Amino acid sequence: MAQPLKDLINERSVAVLADGLSAAWPAFPRARFTARALTGLDGLELKARVTHVAAALHDALPLPYPEAAALVRECAATLDMWSGWPATEHTATHGLGHLDDAMRTLAALTPYATGEFAVRPYLERYRDDAIKIMLEWAESPDEHLRRLASEGSRPRLPWASRVGWLMTPGPTLPLLDRLRDDPSEYVRRSVANHVNDLAKDHPQVALELLAKWRAGGGSHVERVLRHAVRGLLRAGHPEALALVGATPGSGAVDALSLDSATVAVGAKLAFTVTVTAETAGPVLLKYAVRRAGSRRVFHLGQREASRPGQTFTVRKTHSFRPVTTRDEPPGARELDVIVNGRVAATVPFTLTPAS
Repeated sequence: MAQPLKDLINERSVAVLADGLSAAWPAFPRARFTARALTGLDGLELKARVTHVAAALHDALPLPYPEAAALVRECAATLDMWSGWPATEHTATHGLGHLDDAMRTLAALTPYATGEFAVRPYLERYRDDAIKIMLEWAESPDEHLRRLASEGSRPRLPWASRVGWLMTPGPTLPLLDRLRDDPSEYVRRSVANHVNDLAKDHPQVALELLAKWRAGGGSHVERVLRHAVRGLLRAGHPEALALVGATPGSGAVDALSLDSATVAVGAKLAFTVTVTAETAGPVLLKYAVRRAGSRRVFHLGQREASRPGQTFTVRKTHSFRPVTTRDEPPGARELDVIVNGRVAATVPFTLTPAS
């Protein structure tokens, strides 16, 4: 079983942070910092651990913030994600009166411990000035800093605080325009995720942006486009389907069969579907698992039909392994197969209690 992420904020990560700060500032109260950071740490969850160690760090750096920030920048290259995360949290919490120092500190930290969460309070408070700095980051030779410009300003960045004005279309588009054909896939995936966020609230703006990018060309535009519209494709949005070359609603299911009409919680549902293309071009296949009050859509596959009438057979297993973020009570279910945005076949099954 994989180690819980919270356990990576631990004695070792605290020691790495303490080592770095001690090297940067020989007077750093290492013993006091370590004792406070580790006291009560084991009983906390991930984000609470980050906040706890950041508070201990603040207590150990009794300096005006610009001086503390300079020390953090000096030791940044000695840190990693888990030792550096409390340092970015310290920046988010205690640098808010010092925009330039704080943003310089996040820029120094982010190659080692991403500052995407920590930059959000600065976007909230300083809007135009923060975006101006992030536009400069978008020109950086460091891919981590270029990614921070896109990732930190995502409208719906997971785990991050919401910044109201980022939910409106437009303010971050200049950032995305600069990064849309970035040489780094790491950056391009962030750009695509950013547009996917935008599409959830403003699909037309996202589609127009992607169409403009395609018209403008670039070495990577098609891959960025396909990743950026994945949410709209999952929803069967006709313009998104057309943007990737699929004919909305076309394609038929010839056969859909389950290996078993019942599946236990913790087990897997196996099914086979045969699809016939009605037009040449992409055939985008999704499937949905439905119950009363719930419908979840998943990727099934994509095929390229060279001619109308071409047939494809796809086999898939869907896991009903329990997860902490989703409740799957036993009961009646339906499986939909979705072809180019249209539900083309449905079959019922029953989820039974774990055996």
